[in-house]
Amino acid sequence: MYLVSGAVLSAAGQILLKMGAEGATALGDYANLRILLGLGCYALGAAVWLLALARLALSRVYPFTILTFVLVYIAAVHVLGERISVALAVGVLLVFSGLVVIVAF
Repeated sequence: MYLVSGAVLSAAGQILLKMGAEGATALGDYANLRILLGLGCYALGAAVWLLALARLALSRVYPFTILTFVLVYIAAVHVLGERISVALAVGVLLVFSGLVVIVAF
């Protein structure tokens, strides 16, 4: 539970930071609610990550950083409307497959 929650919070933070930074041209443009929420998600994700590290071996926890990358790509397509290429889709599937192999064995 901690591992998936941490990955979701980190991915949400990245998407919110992208949304908050979009179109910014001056330093003051980065002071907005989306940036603040993105940083908050990162902070919560780090706290959840620490809880996972306190309870599980690092070799079991660390592979779940891969899940964050997969979730960011999925959210980029569905939330931000970014286009995904066949190569990117195959890459994401391979990365996720790697996580499944690591966790299952």
